[in-house]
Amino acid sequence: MSAAAVGADHERELLNTADRLADLHPGYRFEIIGGVVTAAPLRDGPHANALTTVMIALFEAGLGDEETEVLQGIGLWLPSGPEDYAIPDLALVDSDFDEHLIEYNCYDPAIFRLVLEVTSSNYNLDLRHKVAAYAEAKIPVYVILDRRHGRVHVLTEPLGSSYDRHEVYAPGQQAPLPASIGVEVSLDVAELIQAGRAKPRTPDA
Repeated sequence: MSAAAVGADHERELLNTADRLADLHPGYRFEIIGGVVTAAPLRDGPHANALTTVMIALFEAGLGDEETEVLQGIGLWLPSGPEDYAIPDLALVDSDFDEHLIEYNCYDPAIFRLVLEVTSSNYNLDLRHKVAAYAEAKIPVYVILDRRHGRVHVLTEPLGSSYDRHEVYAPGQQAPLPASIGVEVSLDVAELIQAGRAKPRTPDA
């Protein structure tokens, strides 16, 4: 192997590690945030149900039209490190996103209008580390459905490694999203929290 090939492989050390882990743990989502490989657990049914509920609200508001696409699991290349990338649960992107592929199936953050995460057992990743990562990538709107605490967070106006505005909404409230995403739409917090909750199991008869 040439020195150049060795160097190129070394430069992709974290990406190679993420690939190996993905092969060993099918179904898990591996990301590199701040130079650290992170793992998201297998998503449960309520997690998927919450995403579907959000998608329906966005589609009913007119998004996913000629100008935008509403997508799950699209890679986002991050500027915070040479191998950093994230895979948001849901994203609203410009319709020409396929012209902005960077590498590793990840796309330029400039085409992302909104990203949304539904928390799982590793909720601190969404509530802390990804706040900094998405702000540094200048993602205009970051929405977090916090299933653990029953809240919806809407972060806007990225500034450095944080967001200048951080609104928190509880069940019974509507969580408005900024018109900058393309339309005016609000999310029903109670509906989202309910969708993301596991239904009580009935005992076998």
